[in-house]
Amino acid sequence: MTDVVLIDWGGGNIGSVRYALERIGARAILSADADVIANAPRVILPGVGAAAPAMQRLRELDLVDTLRTLQAPLLGICLGMQLLYETSEEGEVECLGLLRGRIERIPSQRGIRVPHMGWNRLRLRAASPLLDGIDDGEQAYFVHGFAAPVTQDTLASSEHGVDFAAVAARGRCFGAQFHPERSASTGHRLLRNFIAMEIS
Repeated sequence: MTDVVLIDWGGGNIGSVRYALERIGARAILSADADVIANAPRVILPGVGAAAPAMQRLRELDLVDTLRTLQAPLLGICLGMQLLYETSEEGEVECLGLLRGRIERIPSQRGIRVPHMGWNRLRLRAASPLLDGIDDGEQAYFVHGFAAPVTQDTLASSEHGVDFAAVAARGRCFGAQFHPERSASTGHRLLRNFIAMEIS
């Protein structure tokens, strides 16, 4: 029995996410089929790249409405998280609108390199089963030049010149700006928590 469906839209990190899921004992399949995704127990939207072509690809695959109406828990990773928001400055594109806010470029500042690449600390802001066993101050691995604002949907934030949402949630929709597949025990814990979530 499948634990999770990985959306196979061409996101560059899909293979490493699948391998990370296999390492924690999860049963994952890749699919771009709307019916398979709509009936999955859990869904992950991975992604590396730019928002506008990613949204275009989701439209070509006829997955936008499927994701907007999904009843199962959905986790967006990196660009996949950014696509969950309302709009993105990257390409001035309308996104899925499942999380509130607009994705904006991380501002360049003296001593602040953009894109943000490397390990950074998580600041926990709200309790969630997704973060069970993850402590304030743990580190995760980031690669991104755009980020989501800290809002009421933010479960954990990080800082790279400015504060940004590192983990977010609204209802059954979750996002991780960092790469859990590259974030050692912190990332493995987050993936385990997502797979173990109760489905009502």
